[in-house]
Amino acid sequence: MGDRDRDWDWHLRTLSSSARDSNVANDPAYDSSLLQSVKKLYELCKAENSEDLVARVYPQINKLFQRSVASLSQSRTSIGLLLLAILQFYLDFGERVLHDADPSLRTFFRSCLSREFADPVVAEATVDFLNANKKKLLTSFPTLLPQFFPLMLKLIAWNGEKLEKSFMKVFPGLMSPGSFLPLFPSLVDLPILVVALEKVEKSSGSLVGNSIASMQKSTAPEMLLALMDEAYTGSTIGDGGGDSESEDSSTIDVADPLFFDLLKDENDGIAERHWTSPGMAAALQAAINTPQSDRLKHILRMAPRFLDVYFSIALRDVNNSLVCALIPLLMSRNATIFPDKIYSYEVRKRLLEFMLAAFQRSPDFIALLKKPIMDRLGEAYDSPEKTELALQLCWAIGEHGGGGGSHKDEARELFEGLELLLYENLASSRLGLGQESVFSSDSQTSRKSSQSRLLCFVVTAIAKLATNHRELLPRARVSLGKVARSRISDVRVWRRARDYLGLMTEPAISLSVMGPSRPSHGQMQNPGTVKWSDGATKMIAHVPFYILGGQEGPPFHDFLFSDTLPRR
Repeated sequence: MGDRDRDWDWHLRTLSSSARDSNVANDPAYDSSLLQSVKKLYELCKAENSEDLVARVYPQINKLFQRSVASLSQSRTSIGLLLLAILQFYLDFGERVLHDADPSLRTFFRSCLSREFADPVVAEATVDFLNANKKKLLTSFPTLLPQFFPLMLKLIAWNGEKLEKSFMKVFPGLMSPGSFLPLFPSLVDLPILVVALEKVEKSSGSLVGNSIASMQKSTAPEMLLALMDEAYTGSTIGDGGGDSESEDSSTIDVADPLFFDLLKDENDGIAERHWTSPGMAAALQAAINTPQSDRLKHILRMAPRFLDVYFSIALRDVNNSLVCALIPLLMSRNATIFPDKIYSYEVRKRLLEFMLAAFQRSPDFIALLKKPIMDRLGEAYDSPEKTELALQLCWAIGEHGGGGGSHKDEARELFEGLELLLYENLASSRLGLGQESVFSSDSQTSRKSSQSRLLCFVVTAIAKLATNHRELLPRARVSLGKVARSRISDVRVWRRARDYLGLMTEPAISLSVMGPSRPSHGQMQNPGTVKWSDGATKMIAHVPFYILGGQEGPPFHDFLFSDTLPRR
């Protein structure tokens, strides 16, 4: 006990005397013994479990925290580890001394971590701190991590795969009703974030100790802005185009929304992204024309795994209104992804899988999202990525009956969109714009294959939609009849249309084969299967008589249906 008391007094005096030392008072991190004293005092309070000891330590630790935060702008050394040790004291003993840790935590993120996220030691210690206190943070401070998710993404984007395993445990805490939608584009754009951070480092030096958010008021970022302009326009820093003396031709406005939206530290809601602008297209092109850094390679591998967790949580825990609001955002970003071949494939695969899973869980989303879906169908010609999205949407429309039997008006409008897409394809022998003669035979073959695939999906969707909404049957017969008579080069298309026309002459069979797997009344049914248990009391409509109708001569089987039906 005597040794412990001496240690206690010595560490307490160390904190007290630090306030009188001018060097330490102005820069507490200057004295490394302060960190050890804070940790030792914390351990002693933990071991003794004495409110009196906590009450004696708290004033000195609190003063140290305030001095540390005030010295951040002038500090020459990292102060993150010291603040994390003090925050641990606040979390464990704050209730005993009536200290609300929330303002202190936000001060740490806003004032310290924003400057030191690029320090690998501070980054690792921060992630470990969040993991160690995850339960308390999520219950007592549920809005903290969602508010600072952009800063946490900067941390993992800069520090790479070595922190991925630990960060993945923290990641679910970044999601809340207020951060769910803004988090999605930030995850997809993690590679762009790395490119932007590397440009900041290249122009302004080390990111450690510098707050990017303060650059808006700084006179130093001219070089940074010129580098960003190079990404936007392709011009070099010195050329400035035709008017090299013009500021506008060589720099970007310091308040450029694209720049600050990428590098912000806090969640300020879902902002309009500018990825479809010519400037962003140029920035993406500039990024792929230079060799990839190790950081960029790391984030290209990590981001799809973060999306896996994000979509898994979305389907399991997020309410339908937020999931429904996410789908149009997902559609708009499908064609605008960092142009790395493997990365774009992995991300688009996950986007489409999530979209179809969301439609499977809530088919009425299709009716609610009628307008954005029809807009995407109208863009099916623009690019292979948009064609693939249109294919998946056509499948979902048909599979889920346009949202169900209760959404007849929406189903009719979706049907009209499919009709328009069908007729446009029939009138054109290719996808895309331009003249046939300017394309190679390989590209023509590829476009014809894409068109045939799209037509097959559209034809199927029309047949399925009309099967679920019988008032559309006359129009469906007209549409499919035109395809069947068109005799276009791909025989699979017009044969499929002809087969569907034949099926639709037998409504019961058509409903069995092409009906929804989840009817509006909620009872599951599996298209194309025979419910033999109902055979003794109900007409067998699931047996595809239409297929048997193509046979000539006597029946090719030697059994009776009554032999296969259960007897009472």
